[in-house]
Amino acid sequence: MNSQTRPHHSTDDGADPSTDRGADDLLRNLNIPAWGAVYDLSSGWWRHMPTFDGYPRFEILTYSSPHGQRTSQRFPFDNPDENQVQFGYVSELMSGSLHTGTHIDALCHITCGENDEWHGGVSANDALGDYGAESGDASELAPIIGRGILLDVPGALGFDVLPPHFAIGEQHLRQAAEAAEVTVQEGDIVLVRTGQMKFWPDIDLIRKHSNGSGVALDGAQWLVSQGARYVGADTMSFEVRPSTVPGNQLPVHLYLLQEQGIHIMEWVNCEGLAAGSVSSFLFVGLPLTIRGGTGSPLRPIAVA
Repeated sequence: MNSQTRPHHSTDDGADPSTDRGADDLLRNLNIPAWGAVYDLSSGWWRHMPTFDGYPRFEILTYSSPHGQRTSQRFPFDNPDENQVQFGYVSELMSGSLHTGTHIDALCHITCGENDEWHGGVSANDALGDYGAESGDASELAPIIGRGILLDVPGALGFDVLPPHFAIGEQHLRQAAEAAEVTVQEGDIVLVRTGQMKFWPDIDLIRKHSNGSGVALDGAQWLVSQGARYVGADTMSFEVRPSTVPGNQLPVHLYLLQEQGIHIMEWVNCEGLAAGSVSSFLFVGLPLTIRGGTGSPLRPIAVA
């Protein structure tokens, strides 16, 4: 089946709405907010915004305008009698990586081994076509609705922002959870704060004060062992850079996405939650189900 005919479908997000348990979990989570405060956790998007090195820059270009339509006598200015009010419209052309700004990684994003396999042993040699991945792509990303947890690591350790290349391990995540008086539970959406978004979008300040800080492999393993269903952070790569695992440049991505099938969210703005001392909340995130995409822009919100 090719990418033009493959039907849309969504994977299980940890709570199957077709089961009594899934419905019970959803209804219980919808009761989490206590005072109705809404926090926008997204980065915003604009032309030439910061992005991962080597990725194409995000572009927005005007594609059609009233002036151009009038000058070339295109629709709706091609027939003056039918357009006496001189109606016009503006549209645009957008380009760039799906991993720009706040986003979520699809399972096909990370491969490993000589056969370039992503999660489930699917080889890119067999499942990657001219129009993107044929499985494990963004079209399979489910709506994310559940209990969100913020682990404010610098807050727990007495920092304003974590120093550059700080490796967040199990010990630090446990300490952050204890400081916030929360326990990571089965199905939780866990956000890890380093403080980098305090400087957003000044990438030079981020590089100076906190570049490369992120979750280490033992920290990621602990999150999975506690039952986290989705994970995210306020950084470009989620994990600590450079890697602390010899011979493996992105061990956390490999472990979470390729081995465990756990989706990663990056550039999630946790500053509002931290400033409000909000440690648990209703998390809502709706990925764009883009066929063939290795990820999706995401505008997540937290409702406390």
